[in-house]
Amino acid sequence: MNERVITAIDIGSSKIATIVGLDSKENDELRIVGFNSTPSKGVKKGLIVDIDKVTESIEESLERAERMAGQKITHAFVSVGGPHISSLNSRGVVAVANTQGEITQEDVNRVIEAARAISLSSTRQIIEVNPRDFIVDGQEGIKNPVGMSGVRLEVDTHIITASQINLKNIERCIEDLGVHNDGFLFAGLASAESVLTDTERELGVVCVDIGGGKTDVALYVDGALSYSTSIPVGARHITNDIAVGVPVSIDSAEKIKLFLSKHLRANKKGKLPEQLPMHELVIGETLDNFSVKNVIDGIVAPRLEELFKLVGDEIMKSTYFEQVPSGLVITGGGALTVGILETAKKIIGLPVRVGIPGKVTGLIDEILDPQYASTVGLILYGQSHGGTVKEGASVDFGSFFKGVSVGGSVDKLKSFFKQFIP
Repeated sequence: MNERVITAIDIGSSKIATIVGLDSKENDELRIVGFNSTPSKGVKKGLIVDIDKVTESIEESLERAERMAGQKITHAFVSVGGPHISSLNSRGVVAVANTQGEITQEDVNRVIEAARAISLSSTRQIIEVNPRDFIVDGQEGIKNPVGMSGVRLEVDTHIITASQINLKNIERCIEDLGVHNDGFLFAGLASAESVLTDTERELGVVCVDIGGGKTDVALYVDGALSYSTSIPVGARHITNDIAVGVPVSIDSAEKIKLFLSKHLRANKKGKLPEQLPMHELVIGETLDNFSVKNVIDGIVAPRLEELFKLVGDEIMKSTYFEQVPSGLVITGGGALTVGILETAKKIIGLPVRVGIPGKVTGLIDEILDPQYASTVGLILYGQSHGGTVKEGASVDFGSFFKGVSVGGSVDKLKSFFKQFIP
């Protein structure tokens, strides 16, 4: 069989998105054959607060994606995000095993495993170990040391951890539906996979994914992920502010927000009407002399300023502010909010652009939208890290050791090799 089925499930605060792709071995092309986005229930700021509702939403999204793709979904990569995400940088050091001094993939696996040996709370779980830089006998800046000669191998890694309880809740939801988890991935990193260019990564860039209930930040320096975090403020907070400030219901506030964003995108000159056309919005409330300018300048803009001040604080906290000349790439559903580019430039003081997902073919008309950046990035990650990982584990760059606790390493290795025994 020349094509491999890859599935990704993006569990967010506002939507559950499922995407199915076929990876062609002949031309290394990822063709999308199935997709569905269902309103999310039971998720708040990236955390599961009602397992039954989340399971129902995932089931609905999976069934519709299966019908479109004509494929039964049995395995999937899953995104995670929210304030329970935390990260740190760690260094690992090992001696090269080969007596001739040639570095092998086994040495790389060992040094990454050494970097993972950090003090971690029993309530936390490592979901990502991303090598930033390898050092061979003191020589820095090496991206792939395999085949090089040396006696001492070091690695600087970026480690992302998440709440073990939330991860178990997510696994329970998808396993109840008969779907095996191929690995967790931080939603901010997934978005970066689909919207960033190689040049931006090399120069230094910050990917800001604005979701419904949270904003994920992934910062790249010298081509490698160097800082990541999640802020508990998202686009839904803007909707809430409109509902209070106008005042209207939450549903009407969402319609107003989307109208302003879509009208600005459709109008090349960026001009908005002075009054909102109530007949187009179809909302229950009657609003006389409603000023669009007051909503944008008095409600939307202050919330966006607050959000980007928080993003700016995180960039300063990372100590990499001077090393991200490519600026911000804003994506996620909140990226299309009216006035977002101007506000981001004013607050952060760096170049800003909106990131549109790409790098896939097939049924892509609906998914080439910022709100599906993490969904597309998740399946792209699955394409490059397609090996199935056993229960409880996650995927790693070039290593199946990711997600294996020190205490359970032997059992995990046994289960890994058993799959090759007839």
